[in-house]
Amino acid sequence: QVHLVESGGGSVQAGGSLTLTCVATGSSVSSYCLAWFRQVPGQEREGVAAIDSDGSSGYADSVKGRFTISRDNAKNTVVLQMNSLQPEDTAMYYCAAGNTNGASLSASSYKYWGQGTQVTVSS
Repeated sequence: QVHLVESGGGSVQAGGSLTLTCVATGSSVSSYCLAWFRQVPGQEREGVAAIDSDGSSGYADSVKGRFTISRDNAKNTVVLQMNSLQPEDTAMYYCAAGNTNGASLSASSYKYWGQGTQVTVSS
């Protein structure tokens, strides 16, 4: 069983940066694909970035060039560096882990989920 806990959310002004961190406990996630999703109330959960066990990554078009995902298998963590934040990035951000081929941005590919951390960007 994998337990995921996110941190690093908060409120920033447009153009600012935040770093989200997700720590996994209970089992090593070194062989898992790790990802970040976000969700706005009333909307579907959206895949933001994912990184596979081999280090290959994928991003939603809306965040390419602004967000960077990385992982540290020794620390069982995945980090999302978010730069040039915009009001439309406001959402609850979730960390996820799962056995999937490639850096999937589909929520159905992930078995384990964190509780989320809120990101609010003001204009």
